[in-house]
Amino acid sequence: MKFALFSLMMNLPNAVTGEAWTTQEKFQNVLKQATLAEELGFAAFGIGERHGEPFLSSSPAVILTAIAARTSRIRLLTTVTVLSVLDPVRVAEDYATLDHLSAGRLELIIGKGNDPRHYPLFGITEEEQWESLAERYALLKRLWNEENVTWKGKYRTPLDNVTTQPRPFQQPIPVWHGSASSTLSTELAAKYGEPIFSSNTFHPQAKYKALIDHYRERLAYYGHNPDQAVVGSGASSLYLANTTEEAVKRFRPYYDAFHATAAAQHNQSPFKDLEDNIENGPVLIGSADRVIEKILDYHKAYGNQVLSICVDGLSEAEQVEQIHRFATDIVPVLRREVPSTVWDRKQTIPANKPVLFP
Repeated sequence: MKFALFSLMMNLPNAVTGEAWTTQEKFQNVLKQATLAEELGFAAFGIGERHGEPFLSSSPAVILTAIAARTSRIRLLTTVTVLSVLDPVRVAEDYATLDHLSAGRLELIIGKGNDPRHYPLFGITEEEQWESLAERYALLKRLWNEENVTWKGKYRTPLDNVTTQPRPFQQPIPVWHGSASSTLSTELAAKYGEPIFSSNTFHPQAKYKALIDHYRERLAYYGHNPDQAVVGSGASSLYLANTTEEAVKRFRPYYDAFHATAAAQHNQSPFKDLEDNIENGPVLIGSADRVIEKILDYHKAYGNQVLSICVDGLSEAEQVEQIHRFATDIVPVLRREVPSTVWDRKQTIPANKPVLFP
């Protein structure tokens, strides 16, 4: 299994100490996370895109460019790029630029986004999100893969003989499809024969497994080999300690603070409390053995080759502790137990037309 660390740049007062970071301090904190992730052998670092409090991650391309300048090996992910509201021309230009500045380390994860506050900001309705995403992604692919593009659609002005600059460094830039709530996301991924990244954050395992199963079924429908599907999975909060009891005690204030935010309440968690989430949900809270057991259980259901984790909300000292614990106590075991070829080389799903994978 390969591992990614990611951040949505959630900036809340610390639930234990009450300490509040300035915006500048939070940006510096995320840069430190990324460099530490590379030092400890994580395969990738991701920045999500949100447009409202308590998140500061409205410009992932800019943040990842700063990270690219401070690192040399780690893959750079967008977790996710909210393509349903963005201009594909601007996306094509910004991320091709980042692709060059990082010497080809970019991986784009696209999606419609989790937070409905971005729709009025960018002039579409929530009801249009899936149609908008499909149209904008079709155009983005053309802009990266073709020159002299002429195009007409619903969600931006027409294009006439346009070649965006710079051209991507990677041919092509790898694209994953973020999957959280709807078969429309897995359908789009299957249509293009491209990998999916399951959110695996808010709901019981069965909901996400159904979406991943749908993805594999639709891959076969579109002529791709489902046995060679590439699946990534997120995870909800991480907190490791010597015992599960200690981890639960130390993490509880953070869990309660986040679940009191408007952003968390929008997701309408089906779990009644932290213990319910630990038993039946995706949080990774406990001893190393307990967390490894849970990750392997989810891998059995999903078949994922990549796992992403997040330490947002913790104090900086705890972030460093948790990243080190995960790299030392969890990663070596799962690398042995779950083979992964993602990011080792370019992969293809055999089909009528070859499709490049990360």
